[in-house]
Amino acid sequence: MSAIELCRTAELGGHVEGCRSCGAIRVAYNSCRNRHCPKCQGKACREWLAARQDELLPVPYFHVVFTLPTEIAAIAFQNKAAVYTILFKAAAETLRTIAADPRHLGAGIGLIAVLHSWGQNLTYHPHLHCIVPGGGISLDGGRWVACRPGFFLPVRVLSRLFRRLFLEELRAAYDKGRLGFFGDLAYLAKPDAFVCLLTEVRRYQWVVYAKPPLGGPKQVLAYLGRYTHRVAIANSRLISTADDRVAFRWRDYRQRGKTKVMTLDAHEFIRRFLLHTLPDGFHRIRHYGFLANGNRAAKLDLCRRLLAGSQQNNLEPDVESAAVAAERLAAAHRCPCCGEPMFTLAVWRCGQAPPRPFWNDTS
Repeated sequence: MSAIELCRTAELGGHVEGCRSCGAIRVAYNSCRNRHCPKCQGKACREWLAARQDELLPVPYFHVVFTLPTEIAAIAFQNKAAVYTILFKAAAETLRTIAADPRHLGAGIGLIAVLHSWGQNLTYHPHLHCIVPGGGISLDGGRWVACRPGFFLPVRVLSRLFRRLFLEELRAAYDKGRLGFFGDLAYLAKPDAFVCLLTEVRRYQWVVYAKPPLGGPKQVLAYLGRYTHRVAIANSRLISTADDRVAFRWRDYRQRGKTKVMTLDAHEFIRRFLLHTLPDGFHRIRHYGFLANGNRAAKLDLCRRLLAGSQQNNLEPDVESAAVAAERLAAAHRCPCCGEPMFTLAVWRCGQAPPRPFWNDTS
């Protein structure tokens, strides 16, 4: 919270930029670079998308979401690192196993998984967004296997396998003493109580759903930008702060996404925001299958060669070039008056006073 409070203020230092063409001068404060800060994720998102653009394939993409039951979400809140890791593993293994089954797709797929833990009203709701190309490499590695138009994999089959794999991993973590239980969940430290809970949630229909196809690479880039580097709430959703109360917009999906306004006590608002902080060093974006980091370049090259030799490549690679992306990223460093490049005139570090005469105390 201290990082967010001080972000882009004189407390963290900054620099003075000047334009040689028109003489305009502006002061730019340093950002906190905290990954939970709503103001710091825009640049990180653009850079991440620029790095991903060369990895997109000219095929339709699908969006699959894996959610956890309320009882498991409560355990996840007290054991974030352990349960989030299980969530990633179970979801990725589910997609890859069902896709490899000849009765469904019969191919090795790739996917990008992004962890979210919030709902629109900032309540705790851990779930995983998976962006998946609509097809994969045949099991013999000799051809590209495309999924049916508008359909990726059956969600009921995904749901059942995901439930089994997740609960198996959760039980293994419990047996190894990797889970802790506190407060209202302290009773789960007793093995009989924990087994009883697993038996109960095994009867539930776990929610796995597929959203409509995303289209080609250009649409996927725009879509990924809305999911990969989001925090619990963006500044654009905040309406007002008055009398120690915070008002913000949210969508009620139980009423077809109707936009509503929620007002919370400031302490409750901060409490809800802090529900979604991640464990130190935890990666909330992960890659699997032919998009895994280890052999991604070679696998993507194979995918493109297989697509080029098939009739299934009916989408043009309409992503931006690296040069265009770099130009877009550099736009923030251009003069707002004439558009010419801005040059650094002075720098001050955290805790130092801003340099004069560029700084005006009354401005």
